[in-house]
Amino acid sequence: QVQLVESGGGLAQAGGSLRLSCAASGRTFSGYSMGWFRQTPGKEREFVAGIYWSSGVTSYGDSLKGRFTISRDIAKNTVYLQMNRLKSEDTAVYYCAANYGWSEMRAGLENGMDYWGKGTLVTVSS
Repeated sequence: QVQLVESGGGLAQAGGSLRLSCAASGRTFSGYSMGWFRQTPGKEREFVAGIYWSSGVTSYGDSLKGRFTISRDIAKNTVYLQMNRLKSEDTAVYYCAANYGWSEMRAGLENGMDYWGKGTLVTVSS
């Protein structure tokens, strides 16, 4: 059974940084992609970033590349989201997701994800 467990959320000041982690277990992830989505109350879930497990190729949501960086540690089965120069509008619940293949993650298609974590809350104070 695949499990995705997020950690690293919390309170940060505007302009600061946070690093989120997503520990994956339950299978080997060769051929899979993993990524991050975020959601604020009353809004649809938004694609943040994705990474293809085998090659490390990445994809980012609009306007986030440059402040956010996704990476993975294959040995630890963990994907990270480094968030820099945080803004108040980055406040959201951040969800880790995984799916087989790359095209859905590259396009940021929420409905294409096979697995989800429970989320971790990031609050950015101005």
